[in-house]
Amino acid sequence: MKSRLILAASIASISSIIGLAGCSSDSKSGSPSSVAPSATSTTVAEIPGVQTFTGLTRTHVPNPTYTQSPPVGGDHLSVWQNCGVYNEPVADGNAVHSLEHGAVWIAYRPGLAADQVAVLAAFALNQTHILVTPYTGLTDTVVLTAWGKQLRLESVTDPRIAEFVTKYQEGPQTPELGVTCSGGVGNPIG
Repeated sequence: MKSRLILAASIASISSIIGLAGCSSDSKSGSPSSVAPSATSTTVAEIPGVQTFTGLTRTHVPNPTYTQSPPVGGDHLSVWQNCGVYNEPVADGNAVHSLEHGAVWIAYRPGLAADQVAVLAAFALNQTHILVTPYTGLTDTVVLTAWGKQLRLESVTDPRIAEFVTKYQEGPQTPELGVTCSGGVGNPIG
């Protein structure tokens, strides 16, 4: 409980400092939501460094395997990961199912300083399709993933994070646009 309160206070504090507090999102699962006032006013055609992966299958399987780490799509578990902020890693197969629903997965290196985790967690504030988790074995500081899209970064304050979230949260690459990212598995802490 104490760690949740510290994380919530850190998110609020950092959000006000760097202006990442998102606008209230529509409670309907099919409505795209904004990330931050400054991020929503910019339409981004291409984000430098984003890799695109094609030919991704979408079958529900009991033991999915992936060639990318974190995975960018493909066969996945039958239940999605509830979007939100987690302080423990989540199952790849559940997270990939969330990507299929339009989630952006913000995976960070375990052991990242709490203030840096709070910067990333702030992107999930008032959002319906953002998943923030540590990712075991990650050597990059942060990896942003949407279905078929991935961006690896070394700084949690890189402006491309907001651009990626704005463009790909329930974006045009989403196979199942309008499907919820709640009611699945997991209990996010934020």
